[in-house]
Amino acid sequence: MTPHLEPLTSQWLPRVIAIENAGQQHPWSCAQLQDAFEDERAALWGAFEDNDLVGYAVVYRLPFEAELQAITVDPRVRRRGIARALLGVVIAEAVRWGSERLLLEVRATNQAARTLYEQQGFSVDARRRGYYASGQALKAGQREDALLMSRCLATADGS
Repeated sequence: MTPHLEPLTSQWLPRVIAIENAGQQHPWSCAQLQDAFEDERAALWGAFEDNDLVGYAVVYRLPFEAELQAITVDPRVRRRGIARALLGVVIAEAVRWGSERLLLEVRATNQAARTLYEQQGFSVDARRRGYYASGQALKAGQREDALLMSRCLATADGS
């Protein structure tokens, strides 16, 4: 089943919070999510199956680029192409904005997300060593690396 994608309004905040808490080891706070809905630079997109919000993405418009800040799918419906569909609509949004590149950051150990991003044309630009705290890593006194990735959206001829 292909999810139905549409922009989200703040009425979806409670469901976004529920998806975030279920789907992320280190979820955004309610305040961070509320701020995203209120920020005019942000666009939030939702993926729906049978009128139920099952995933969402947050992308911010920057002066020359766009940045994917979050993409989360309800764990009960993963592996159905929902994140791929959300990433596609985020890329299309960034292109509509005229962004030159789409940026993102991902945990180095999140192989599923890294694979998706690489399949969609993203490449690793840099590594932030010890950027993320991790439940297991904290017990060992270690931290997890972040990978900074990007995808060029504009071609040399400006299209």
